Amino acid sequence: MNAHVAGQPACTSLTRAEAYAFSHDFDCPTLILDLEAVKRQYSSLAQGLGRAQIHYAIKANPAPEVLDALQAMGSNFDAASRAEIDMCLQAGATGAQISFGNTIKRASDIAYAHACGVTLFAADAEEELVKIAHHAPGASVYIRLVMGATEADWPLSRKFGCAADKFLPLLTLAKDLGLNPVGLSFHVGSQTRHASMWTPVLDQIAPLWHQARAAGFPLELLNIGGGFPAYHGADIDAPEPYAADVMRLIQSRFGPVPHVMAEPGRAMVAEAGAIASEVLLASRKSDEDLHRWVYLDIGLFSGLAEAMGEAIRYEFLTRWDGEQTGPCIVAGPSCDSADVLYETVPVQLPVSLQAGDRVVLRNCGAYTTTYASVGFNGFPPLKQIVI
Repeated sequence: MNAHVAGQPACTSLTRAEAYAFSHDFDCPTLILDLEAVKRQYSSLAQGLGRAQIHYAIKANPAPEVLDALQAMGSNFDAASRAEIDMCLQAGATGAQISFGNTIKRASDIAYAHACGVTLFAADAEEELVKIAHHAPGASVYIRLVMGATEADWPLSRKFGCAADKFLPLLTLAKDLGLNPVGLSFHVGSQTRHASMWTPVLDQIAPLWHQARAAGFPLELLNIGGGFPAYHGADIDAPEPYAADVMRLIQSRFGPVPHVMAEPGRAMVAEAGAIASEVLLASRKSDEDLHRWVYLDIGLFSGLAEAMGEAIRYEFLTRWDGEQTGPCIVAGPSCDSADVLYETVPVQLPVSLQAGDRVVLRNCGAYTTTYASVGFNGFPPLKQIVI
């Protein structure tokens, strides 16, 4: 649904969240999240994924309204901590709907999850399997694999996952410990913009799946993780055909996998959100500078951590859009010199932009409220309004 409000960019069609951001007053940076847009995205992804189960990665945006809505629509959940498990339970999910997908877990949290009815755990190391066996005896586990070549805009690091040569030994250890080794998981990397980009990763994983089954492990669960994209200025596939194409790629390499689970997070909520921000200062360091510095009331430490290294390039809307623009370095408000969003590639912003102007950041529903620091320099955490 689009809307037109006074003061919005004259040449731009706005989403409901963006229109709300321009038409209301805010005393601090605020994320506006359109719940109906989240529901539409879930429906599109679910339709494309077909028989695959969605486990929403709630770290992307754990707003109670989002969890309640997805629970009502039949979603399962991927939790990374005890607190996230509690959020799922409060939304009405059962332990059976929750996978404990963090491979680095406190022993007491494993026991807590087990007591809450969680039966599915991730692991990528011997010691983690020992912890799970001791604190969640008989639980089902899947082994996460580290990825090599990937075509994602933001490949994940080697922090999570084991190398291929440890996969079978970990399955064997899990079985010896009395656990139920049901499958494997991987992550193609954040912002894998086209389904075709999954090909090199699936080609790495499929031989290991077939090798394990040939070795006598009746694997039945393939967790394909996240990586489903949101729009940040570069072309992406639409959610339903994207998900359907990924499933076709999986079918051609893995055959009839009994259970496939996916963990979309960004793709579920990013495009449903917009952040209302304010220009605090627009200035030049010298009269000879070709660019201005534009300081917003939101920065790396107050919600825009994904702009670090200019990895995610958010788009900006202002009431001056359509007028003459010039190159700008965009920075946050804190007293940390690292709090610069875009400098390597400056942002073209209207030359009329000045202190007090509203700037709306597009497609910010994911990893903004959850990345915001609590009180750095006294700035409050990012506020959120769900409409």
